[in-house]
Amino acid sequence: MFFKQRSNSDGTLSYFYGCGGKGLGVAVDVVAGDEGWFVEEAQKAAVRIAFVIDTHIHADHFSGGRALAEMVGAPYCLHESDADKVHFSMRGLKDGEVLETGNVITKVLHTPGHTPDSICLLVSDLRRSADPWFALTGDTLFVSGVGRPDLGGSPEEMAGRIFDSIHDKLLTLPDDLEIFPGHAAGSVCGAGLSGKPSSTIGFEKRWDPYLSIADRQIFIANLVAEIPERPAEMARIVAANLGKEA
Repeated sequence: MFFKQRSNSDGTLSYFYGCGGKGLGVAVDVVAGDEGWFVEEAQKAAVRIAFVIDTHIHADHFSGGRALAEMVGAPYCLHESDADKVHFSMRGLKDGEVLETGNVITKVLHTPGHTPDSICLLVSDLRRSADPWFALTGDTLFVSGVGRPDLGGSPEEMAGRIFDSIHDKLLTLPDDLEIFPGHAAGSVCGAGLSGKPSSTIGFEKRWDPYLSIADRQIFIANLVAEIPERPAEMARIVAANLGKEA
């Protein structure tokens, strides 16, 4: 298995991973302008990019996912709930669906809250074990934080959905499972994010201030009280990522 994390100056994290032996890879949360990096990395590893995935419709940066998918002839994937919202062809991912790329498999977890379409990706390397090795947690769970709840509905409702997604889908995973989020410090997609770009479920259970809150209503109140300023040009960014370019 190969795995690469790409960091941008605004705290955005992107990922490229897959099976080198079978020559298949997955690109996740590609930032506009980084498409060439993914193409070059695929060439270096002698792999074909089989899937390009965005963990949600981003509001803080322009996505390069659709452009990369067109460049390499791969499906551009979002959660299936986006099918009626976007203005382009996409592959809709279902909760629990498994994507196969050689010896590496990716299970889709629908984790609404940051946005209604948010997903996490649970990744296994079958040459080692069928058990998941790591999760890409998008903007649902960060290192030392969780996603902001005001981008896809009322903040209180969405904060409750984040609580449910984290407790029902993520905190049930093994404590030693590695997590790789969609952002680190410097991002406006969550408050109090760490500069460390990875963690484990167990460590976050102990030290993430939100995960120590077992009461749903207290979680909601705390998260809503700490919402960062909205991303600059958010409306234009979301419109572009939905394919509504002028």
